[in-house]
Amino acid sequence: MAVWREGKVLPCIGARQGLLGQAVWGHWWERKPNLVPKLNFLTKTILFLLSFRLPFSKREVPVASGSGFIVSEDGLIVTNAHVVTNKNRVKVELKNGETYEAKIKDVDEKSDIALIKIDSQGKLPVLLLGQSADLRPGEFVVAIGSPFSLQNTVTTGIVSTTQRGGKELGLRNSDMDYIQTDAIINYGNSGGPLVNLDGEVIGINTLKVTAGISFAIPSDKIKKFLTESHDRQAKGKAVTKKKYIGIRMMSLTPSKARELKDRHKDFPDVVSGAYVIEVIPETPAEVGGLKDNDVIISINGQSISSASDVSDIIKKDSTLHMVVRRGNEDVMLTIVPEEIDP
Repeated sequence: MAVWREGKVLPCIGARQGLLGQAVWGHWWERKPNLVPKLNFLTKTILFLLSFRLPFSKREVPVASGSGFIVSEDGLIVTNAHVVTNKNRVKVELKNGETYEAKIKDVDEKSDIALIKIDSQGKLPVLLLGQSADLRPGEFVVAIGSPFSLQNTVTTGIVSTTQRGGKELGLRNSDMDYIQTDAIINYGNSGGPLVNLDGEVIGINTLKVTAGISFAIPSDKIKKFLTESHDRQAKGKAVTKKKYIGIRMMSLTPSKARELKDRHKDFPDVVSGAYVIEVIPETPAEVGGLKDNDVIISINGQSISSASDVSDIIKKDSTLHMVVRRGNEDVMLTIVPEEIDP
């Protein structure tokens, strides 16, 4: 039988000889694997992010929360791009209660990875990046983050698949192969680490489609981003402004529409478009009337078949006359994107 010892699951034969020589399968685990010995250290490297905006009033308000994890002793932190890109200010809170103002160092919106930095008084504990290429379906994983602002929440699950292509999720221009897991990931978990039983980061928790189906960006992608980010900053490459309306979305396909309809009986009767997963508070999308679970079907007279169509129009048009399917009704909205620093 397998034995959990010093952070390792030792291999086992898994069967013994019974009567007449036939194999009799025993328990897979002598005792369940756990991260208890490592969690105290791990949670010191994971932090709570609170983001603020001042888009339409003079009063600064918190508009989003998320998670991140420390990757260098001098305060470099990895999180999701969507957690920080539209914000005027990002505050970081460590497990010990210390708070810092974070500076955005680099952003890759396509991969949804961001690098921020805090200036701490001393050396910080660091999480190690594992090899996501070595992952196998069925491996135990642990998601750590701050869902609903509940810091250092730990959930467990297994790897459902190691390579769920972005195009399968309706992200037409994505070349990402996501890690799919059944570990519970909720609002606020975004940017937190998915770790293996050795306590190594093997992904960034980034997206929940529904209960039991969540996705993480592989750690090998994080390593590539960090290497390229270092090169960009060494060359002093500036980051350009971008247009922004404040939504998270995915392309709707017939199969995804059927699945969502099975789970949500009031889901619109459409099979294509851009499905709005989340509308960020205090953004042009919210001001314009867009809501979670809307399906964008037309912008400025152009039919929308994917999330990429929406992104392309936002980049080039200053005003968006949008038609969305909400329940059984078509609703017309006008949204004006704003230009922000990424």
